[in-house]
Amino acid sequence: MSSTDVKSRLESFNCYYFDKDVTQKFISFLMKKGDVIAPHKTGELSYKYEIVSDATEVVLNYSRTILPLKKAFMPPRETLINFNIKNNQYTKPQISTEPKIFFGIHSYEMQSIKRLDYSFITGLPESNYLTRRENCKFIGVAYKPDEWHFAGSVGIDINETDGFCLYFYPAKNGYIVFEITDEGKNLLDEFGEGSEVTDEYLKLNEDKFQAKIKFHHNRIPEIFTHVYNSKVWEDVAQKCVGCGTCNLLCSTCYCYDVHDEIELDVENGQRDRFWDGCMLNKFAEVAGGENFRDNLGSRNRHRLYRKFKYITNQSDKLHCVGCGRCSRYCPANISLVEIVNDLIDDYTKQQQKEIL
Repeated sequence: MSSTDVKSRLESFNCYYFDKDVTQKFISFLMKKGDVIAPHKTGELSYKYEIVSDATEVVLNYSRTILPLKKAFMPPRETLINFNIKNNQYTKPQISTEPKIFFGIHSYEMQSIKRLDYSFITGLPESNYLTRRENCKFIGVAYKPDEWHFAGSVGIDINETDGFCLYFYPAKNGYIVFEITDEGKNLLDEFGEGSEVTDEYLKLNEDKFQAKIKFHHNRIPEIFTHVYNSKVWEDVAQKCVGCGTCNLLCSTCYCYDVHDEIELDVENGQRDRFWDGCMLNKFAEVAGGENFRDNLGSRNRHRLYRKFKYITNQSDKLHCVGCGRCSRYCPANISLVEIVNDLIDDYTKQQQKEIL
């Protein structure tokens, strides 16, 4: 859907105006319905998602959080079972299904959850993730792209509302609040505040992305059919330090490792699952010390093929959402957009040689 189509669709929803005071009152109203998770400032330029205890501390004008929203559904570390070796018994920790409302979420972040939904439903469903997804509502907010955002290049508009029940768009000293679903309408009806929007406020700007992939997003998987042996992978490897930051901050990466830990009594223990990533040097290592991706070029290649080819072939969706975290926080200043554009250049040269 083009930006113009998204804008037209957005303007077709019923909408209200909330000033900043009413917005804070609305957050307090939501807190009575369950835990509200929203962006908070955690430094001069850093933000994180956390449970709201004070509505005034919620930040809606933010670039991105450091960790993605997936941490709420797939924690960085969690106990899968507690066990007793002597009695040969185990118990599973109970996962809460209490209502949760995620407030102030960007469109690319919402779409990353939709991608994770696919990954954890396909094949053998992952019960812990799916249990945490129960009874969740998502309320979106518009954002202004910075130099690292490139969601538009992977087909996700700034004002994409899929997955949200309400959507907040900045207006004069406040926000226009769009009713996206009946669930959102019911929340606004119960809240009972806000004023009807006039044409004076209903002016939606079309913010532009600074970072762009050269080809339309529908063509990107085609590129990866031809660049498996590209020299670009070794060029990237010359800069990469293999720290795994790109994996661990990625909105849609879901790889993990599992360890059993035994207590000092040598009877009780627990099985923990924690985030892992294909850029880490032990990730593809098997018994005997054999490593199927023992160099940084092959690891970078695998990472991008997972985002733009392998899962895409099954789901018909790119599994990169253009949040820009991997580029923004890379200690070696490696840009995913630049990698893809270099691969496009390589592919284009290949095509030109075939014509000649």
